[in-house]
Amino acid sequence: MKLDRFAFVPLCLALAMAACSDPDARPDGATSDVTRALLDQPASDGVSTMIPSTSAITDDGGPRVRVSEVGINRGSVDAPVKVVEMSDYGCGYCRQFHEETFPTLLAEFIETGMVEWKFVPYITGMWETSLPATSAAECAYQIDVLAFERLNHRLWNEQQEWKGAGNGAAGVVRAWVADLGVDMDAFDTCLAGDAQIRRISEATSLAAQLAVRGTPTFIVLGADTYPPIQGALPLDAFRQILAVIHGETLSSQSGGDSR
Repeated sequence: MKLDRFAFVPLCLALAMAACSDPDARPDGATSDVTRALLDQPASDGVSTMIPSTSAITDDGGPRVRVSEVGINRGSVDAPVKVVEMSDYGCGYCRQFHEETFPTLLAEFIETGMVEWKFVPYITGMWETSLPATSAAECAYQIDVLAFERLNHRLWNEQQEWKGAGNGAAGVVRAWVADLGVDMDAFDTCLAGDAQIRRISEATSLAAQLAVRGTPTFIVLGADTYPPIQGALPLDAFRQILAVIHGETLSSQSGGDSR
């Protein structure tokens, strides 16, 4: 079944209301050329099939971002469909997506090899406490992937606690990391360094290059160039979109006609 663009675009626009909007973002959204640039890159580094480590997306001469060096990848590098998720830990709609929709997508599409998912946390500038939360997540990821997954879950589910802590947000999140049994010397060394800040900065630059207007934003890469999806889509809507794009992509790879 061919994905109906006349239905796809209005659906994405309607659901864009369920997003945390950045008033300073460019109004045109990600261009087809940029999305196609993502899609056309071959897999070469074994880390992510999104873009090899020697490639980058640029926008009007802006900073080069090595996409394989940002974000957290889940799923098989051989998955025919790729999703790039741009989210801010402070965004309420991102929390809604991760609580209500992502666990099912993880089980049905990512863990089954249908979709490779790149979660890219970045800073929109809308919430002051997002930086310490994102820094903690990045450092936990560098030290212990399982600890990151547990911290990631808690950052979403107890979002109001750390967001409401103001200047104490870093201390709240650090205590959560300690509860996970992480090597805290390594964690504090990471925070004192610049590796995680560089990753966050590059992720934020990538969001600007993709002209992300709000969070969460999803770029789905398959057999075709699709409009970016903005907002916390209902589970059934996301299921339908991914299932159809997966079918289109398999048909394209096999030389068939998915119409």
